[in-house]
Order: sequence, then structure tokens, then C-alpha cells
Amino acid sequence: MRPSLVILAAGISTRYGRLKQLEPVGPAGEALLEYAVHDALRAGFGRVVLVIRRELEAQFRAHLEPRWRATDLRYAYQELTLLAPPAAPARVKPWGTAHAVLAAEALVGGPFTVCNADDFYGADAYAALARHLSRAAVTGEQALVGYALAATLSPHGGVSRGVCETDSAGRLTQVTEVLEAREQNGAITGRDGEGAAVTLVPDAVVSMNLWGFTPAIFPLLREGFAAFLDAHGGDARAEFLISTAVNDLVAAGRIALCVLPTAEAWMGVTYPDDRPAVVARLSALTRAGRYPEPLAAPARAAQERD
Repeated sequence: MRPSLVILAAGISTRYGRLKQLEPVGPAGEALLEYAVHDALRAGFGRVVLVIRRELEAQFRAHLEPRWRATDLRYAYQELTLLAPPAAPARVKPWGTAHAVLAAEALVGGPFTVCNADDFYGADAYAALARHLSRAAVTGEQALVGYALAATLSPHGGVSRGVCETDSAGRLTQVTEVLEAREQNGAITGRDGEGAAVTLVPDAVVSMNLWGFTPAIFPLLREGFAAFLDAHGGDARAEFLISTAVNDLVAAGRIALCVLPTAEAWMGVTYPDDRPAVVARLSALTRAGRYPEPLAAPARAAQERD
């Protein structure tokens, strides 16, 4: 079975100020998530599942379906009532990225990759995950792709990053969510979940929310979300994050997860001022022949879909 691609696109774009999931940044108006689709299909992935808010479905369909007619696109909805009691506090913000993964469970029938809609990860990252997931049913190992911290920062404000620690075999031992990471005066600083200041090294390996999972992760995430609601369900700002859920599972010895290094250059649009640099880099990649214009499904994927 070919792995599925699950794209997390239900965020409310607080810092960006508009729907950045469909922000046109490619030479022909492509959104960043379309590069994820293209690169994943080229690596051998099959179905694409977009996790969205239900009220945005028409916008996603109008943008994507004319461009990706030959692709198996499905939509899952991250709703506040999913696995949460009716008495959960009124809130606008979704429950977090791990909860978004649970929204896709019914549409994922085998191994799958999770990515953010507003990040560009590079073709080699998807190829590495495809290779890993082809063996995951035997090894049982989950995975994430690790990037060098210094190459993932924004010059326009702080960002959240999952800082990874690994053992000698490259398996994750701990991932720590660091908030407001930024470079100032030659140093990279941020703050931990308790608000304490932390200093980071430029070559620290970080998770950019590009994961490779087997379906065995779903019951573990459901269990984790129930515990999260017990502890934090009354906090309208709290989020059930993949990095936190994975860290707890690794610490408890319930999963093994390998960190796949990549030399690919990440880019994203956390802030509106990030957009010009992303547009310029995508244009350069297109001129260099790395991507077609307009972006489209690779021929093999289209033929298999037909």
C-alpha cells in the first residue's frame, strides 16, 4: 500500500493575518501545500488528506481541484467536538496538531506522513519518508525529518520549534517544544513551556512537523488526547501537539522513532514579511528545473490514479 500524505491545514493563521494555507507563492499562484503534494506524489505517495475547518472547504476545493484533478484528494475536518465532550470550553483555536492527526484517521488506511500546509520541506525529505514507511510495518518505527535550527528561523519574529535529542542510533530520546525562537545579536534564544528563557545552538536538530507514522499511532494519540483533556481541557489556549504527544510516548517506551536527517532547505510563511523570500526561492527552483510551471501531479501519479 502506498503511504498517504496528511496535510494539516486547519490553523487560524493568527500571526499571518489571513488564510496562509492557500497563500499564492508559486510562479503560477501555487500555495506551499501544493509543493508538498507534488513532492509526495513524486516519491510514491498515494492519497492526499487535507485536515481543514469545515467552513473553509469551499475555498480549498475551488483552489485545488482544478489543479489536481488526477489526484486522490480527501478532506477531513478538525472540529472542536471531535473526541471532546460537549462541555469543553468555547474556543476558536483548534485543539492542536496531534488532535488534527486524529481527524484524518478514518481516511488513512496504512502508513502516512504528516506535514504542515504552510511549510516547504523539499523533495528529498518526502523520498526519505517513503523509504522509511516502506519498512515501517516490519520495524514498527515511527519517524520525523530533522532540520538544522538556524535554517528554520524567521527574520521577522519568533517561531515555535521542537528541539530533538537522539541516541547514537539516531532514535529520538526527547523533543522539547521551544517557543518564540529567534536570532538576535548573534544568539538564538527562545522560551520553554514554562516561560523560562533558553539559549539554543544553530545546528540543533529540530522537528518542523514532518512525520512518518504507522496506523498504530492512532490509539496512542486518542489515549493521549483523553489525558490532555483531563489535565488541560479547561484552558482555552492549551493545545495537544504532536511533538508533546510523541515525547510522552517515547519517554514511556511505547514507541520508537528515528530522526531522518535532510540537507533540504526548509521555508515557510509564518509572517507576511516571510512571503517575498519564499516567492523568490520558489521562482529560482522553478527556473532551475526542479519544479514545472504550473505545478502539477507527476505523470506517473496521474497515470496510476486513472
